Amino acid sequence: MDADVSDSAGTPAEPEPPAGDEPRLPATATPADPKTRRRWLRWTALGVSGVVLVAAGTGWWFYRKLDGNIHTDTSAAHELDKYARDRPASVVHDAENLLLIGSDSRAGNNASYGRDDGGSQRSDTTILLHLAADRRSATAVSLPRDLMADLPACGEPDGTTSKPQFAQFNSAFDIGGAACTIRTVEKMTGVRIDHHMVVDFSGFKDMVDAVDGVEVCLKEPVEDRQAHLKLPAGRQLLRGEQALGFVRSRHGFGDGSDTQRMDRQQQFLGSLIKKVQSNGVLLNPARLYPVLDAATKSLTTDPGLDSLKDLYDLVSSVRGIPTENIRFLTVPRQPYAYDRNRDELVQPDADRLFTQLRQDQPIKVAPAADVAKSKEGAQGSGGDDKPDDPTPSPSASAPPVYPGTDAASGMCG
Repeated sequence: MDADVSDSAGTPAEPEPPAGDEPRLPATATPADPKTRRRWLRWTALGVSGVVLVAAGTGWWFYRKLDGNIHTDTSAAHELDKYARDRPASVVHDAENLLLIGSDSRAGNNASYGRDDGGSQRSDTTILLHLAADRRSATAVSLPRDLMADLPACGEPDGTTSKPQFAQFNSAFDIGGAACTIRTVEKMTGVRIDHHMVVDFSGFKDMVDAVDGVEVCLKEPVEDRQAHLKLPAGRQLLRGEQALGFVRSRHGFGDGSDTQRMDRQQQFLGSLIKKVQSNGVLLNPARLYPVLDAATKSLTTDPGLDSLKDLYDLVSSVRGIPTENIRFLTVPRQPYAYDRNRDELVQPDADRLFTQLRQDQPIKVAPAADVAKSKEGAQGSGGDDKPDDPTPSPSASAPPVYPGTDAASGMCG
């Protein structure tokens, strides 16, 4: 009998493998056979494909939802076609002019803001937005709701046609909707309107909430019961109802004029744009989707902007504009001679502004106080500006500077 082989410590030594046999690997290290490897690759490919398809399907679902949110105003396009020969021609290729209309209708989701007068609609806010051909600047010109204007004959909802009339500007929207407002603006300015958007109350609130509110700074406390607004003085963040009350309020600020309200709306929009550009919303899908969802739900557009692709192309073309080149101003106006509660254009300053827009010339703005000081200096040196003209007459060598602001300034600097 062979003796047991042990090491010096008494531990039995493992027997040597038979000559010619290769060492065996543990079972876990056994290479997969070709059939198993192919099967595993197939299942991996199927899994990856499934993930891609789900992601693509989710993206398509989001796209379809956002695209379906947008309402198309085909009636306005049809009405404008009737008067195609009367409309002004575009002057500068690639420059675009959009008319932004804030709907004051009390129907549907907006019923909480007042009585619905048989489905009447109002346009308390109208902004002519000019996009420069090189897309390096944008100019938003507010048109006062109380401005007296020449309204053309417009098709009405009941199929009749209104008579041409000299009336308050925002009555055009009540008479003939967006088409009548567009034709009134074109008649007033000579600027061809390429597209229009109508935004309602609830949509504005949702957009502000989607960016987590907009910061404002108030020198004095504000209380306006009609706008459901009560705010302390100082820096604060406004969301939803408060934001809407802030831009709608007339009686809680200053002299309660529509001009002051437009200035406040311009500053608020500037702060909103500044926040969207500065906090990564445009580059963050998780933050961008709620903004797009709120915006598209609130929009009614012409057929040229009624798809998500059309809106995306528009936004993509302007998102690189520096905030200091996004300018806001109000058309030169003054109290109407026959009714101090209404406005009239200041001439020739209004026509000069409209010419600059038509010809895609740069628009310069500065705080109203700075413009007033400049004007006082010009008058002191022999200028002949009228005392109540809010816009200084330009010299032959310098373009005019209009009272206004830009998106870089915001409301809190």
